[in-house]
Amino acid sequence: MASKKINKKLFGLIGRNIDYSFSKNYFNEKFRRDQLANCSYENFDLDSIESIPSILSQSNLSGLNVTTPYKREVIRFLDYLSEPSKKMQAVNTIRFEKDGRTIGHNTDVYGFEKSLTKLKSLLPKKALILGSGGASSAVAFVLDKLEIHYQYVSRNPKNDQISYQAVNADLLKNHQLIINASPVGTFPKVNLSPELPYEEINETHILFDLIYNPIETLFLKEGKRRGAIISNGLKMLEYQAEKSWEIWILSNYFHLFYLMIIFQA
Repeated sequence: MASKKINKKLFGLIGRNIDYSFSKNYFNEKFRRDQLANCSYENFDLDSIESIPSILSQSNLSGLNVTTPYKREVIRFLDYLSEPSKKMQAVNTIRFEKDGRTIGHNTDVYGFEKSLTKLKSLLPKKALILGSGGASSAVAFVLDKLEIHYQYVSRNPKNDQISYQAVNADLLKNHQLIINASPVGTFPKVNLSPELPYEEINETHILFDLIYNPIETLFLKEGKRRGAIISNGLKMLEYQAEKSWEIWILSNYFHLFYLMIIFQA
């Protein structure tokens, strides 16, 4: 009797210099634990976003995550965007339909909002968002929902953004939630931190870093030693990873219904 052919399902992460990434180990461990022998997860480390068509064309590809620096750049290669992704112009999850269509989602929003739950009663009315890339869009989306006013801080400020040099004692006094949505401090460059006047940080501040490797970045260490509440991005990553999995395994029928209600072509 011939053995039944196993339909292999490949998932993966698109980014640059992503050997440090949590996602590959997280999902492969999940597949082992849940006895999903037909599923595997790989890193697609790309020097250029122009290499992505060769990735998207793989026939056994069932879902992708997207990380820095391609959360915005990947959009032009996709067929559809979820409404939040369209608003933020940032994608971190891609679902593949049976007919080959690709749909961009953003689960960073879900992950960040849920990771703030334990801090919700402590959140101030004003925040600083450090960085202006794809991850910062998800942060801003959640802060808008929570009615927290925010100010972008960027190395190359545009429009209403400000530079790091413009962050002073008065600004920090009035913006007590500081969120690092930049890659500064990520492994292996663990000795770097956003350029802030840390001497102005105190016990009234909350420092949240989207980075999870290392667990405690220099940014968080600077806040901790001055009495600030600190939180890293590990829980956020776990939450968004599980949300990505939900998006990938939705039945085609349900997902079509979902698209009709929530998405816009």
